[in-house]
Amino acid sequence: MMSVCLCLCPAVQSQNLVTDNVAVVEGEVAVISCRVKNNDDSVIQLLNPNRQTIYFRDVRPLKDARFQLVNFSDNELRVSLSNVTLSDEGRYVCQLYTDPPQEAYADITVLIPPGNPIIETRDGQVIEGNETEMTCTAMGSKPAATIRWMKGDKELQGKSKVEETYDTMFTVTSQLTFTVTKEDDGVPVVCIVDHPAVKDVQAQTYLVVHYKPEVKIVVEFPDGLPREGQNMELSCQAKGKPHPQQINWVKVDDDLPSHALITGPDLYIENLNKTYNGTYRCFAANSVGESYDDYILYVYDSRAGEGAPRAVDHAVIGGVVAVVVFAMLCLLIILGRYFARHKGTYFTHEAKGADDAADADTAIINAEGGHNNSDEKKEYYI
Repeated sequence: MMSVCLCLCPAVQSQNLVTDNVAVVEGEVAVISCRVKNNDDSVIQLLNPNRQTIYFRDVRPLKDARFQLVNFSDNELRVSLSNVTLSDEGRYVCQLYTDPPQEAYADITVLIPPGNPIIETRDGQVIEGNETEMTCTAMGSKPAATIRWMKGDKELQGKSKVEETYDTMFTVTSQLTFTVTKEDDGVPVVCIVDHPAVKDVQAQTYLVVHYKPEVKIVVEFPDGLPREGQNMELSCQAKGKPHPQQINWVKVDDDLPSHALITGPDLYIENLNKTYNGTYRCFAANSVGESYDDYILYVYDSRAGEGAPRAVDHAVIGGVVAVVVFAMLCLLIILGRYFARHKGTYFTHEAKGADDAADADTAIINAEGGHNNSDEKKEYYI
């Protein structure tokens, strides 16, 4: 494991003496630096929390080989401590022999990362619309870790509880509760543990969500509008979890045609005719529930080229013809009345002067003479 030494606090100084607080992960290396500004040849030494001398100038009186001299000069005494344990934690003293003596303090904090997080789920399988509960536990850390939750790419909020165990160690448990949908099936739920010693330590589980079937009826053939004499095949496409084990076809408010053939999810009807019109329904069921989809069948006349659009054209043509016939009838009636009022009038030669003549010969003579004052005799023809 790579050695890491983290500085938690700013430099601690006393007059000319300067040092730094150190945070180090257990098992790694801590480096303590005692630095002097404007040293006047005074002696520098380093003491442990029990005030035992670790280094006096460049000499190590303490019989602990984990301490090694990194640098010694008039201005610095730098010492490394390898394989740090929790017992090494405490306040180390940098001492400068002046008059009076000067001291500066370096606090070593030992970080202990948590063990690998553990996820536990209350339900192995969840039905859509129900709540599920998960817990994530990070054990044995110092300081206490923090836990975050992700469902897919969405962050969720859990409730965390911190328990202190032996030797100022901590166990953190986070509880997550949420309502699942069918879209959550197969989605990863990730527990992320953050700690100064480690970042983004994760554990994950996958949701198993059961949901009732989703049903859709698809027309396999014919293409376009169904017409008399054609064959038809409807396919019932259903998916769910668990996979639908039962698929049924019915005709709403009636029986299926006697020669209709059901093969698995498919409904096959030969030689369509208008008696087959109606609503056909496909049911699909699994252990969660049941769903259905409807198909409304309307069989068109086999002679109709385009079905309903052609019927609209016929209606328009029929309307135009009716208007034309009505206009012609109105015209004939008007013409008849006009001719009835203007019939021709004529006078017969035999009628002219007939009333005044004594006999027929006289009448003819009078007619030929054109008696203007005689009454006009009119004949009307209708």
